[in-house]
Amino acid sequence: MSDRKIRLTCPDCGQTNQFPADKAAGNPKCGVCGQGLNSGKVAALDLKTLEKAAKTDDLPLLVDFWAPWCGPCRAMAPEFERAARNLAPQVRLAKIDTQSHPDAAIRYTIRGIPAFILFHKGRELARFSGARPAAELERMVREKLALV
Repeated sequence: MSDRKIRLTCPDCGQTNQFPADKAAGNPKCGVCGQGLNSGKVAALDLKTLEKAAKTDDLPLLVDFWAPWCGPCRAMAPEFERAARNLAPQVRLAKIDTQSHPDAAIRYTIRGIPAFILFHKGRELARFSGARPAAELERMVREKLALV
């Protein structure tokens, strides 16, 4: 058994949770609100939670910057959900609505949507833009993570 710990931010309440690394694949629960932390589902974030997760989480986080009025964003949603299931439990996927959270687009210099940023251990590793199939998104994420 490994003594290594993993930190993950709860997408629902924003609490930082820490647990043994060997439990990451078992969808650990938040110690405050009880929500799953690594369920393979896309989590909706606000700017504060996104900033915290991008800065402190130990698992890679791929974030979709989108808006409800954006046709390509809506078309991309099922592909992003599919990628979330396929990349779990090694990578978490989340989304942030840039219409409801315009400061997120400003903070991360988002110039067009859909846009994707891959964060890992406090660093931005990559950016992708435009709607694409889940398999292509997964391949791009895996290639970027192989380099770190």
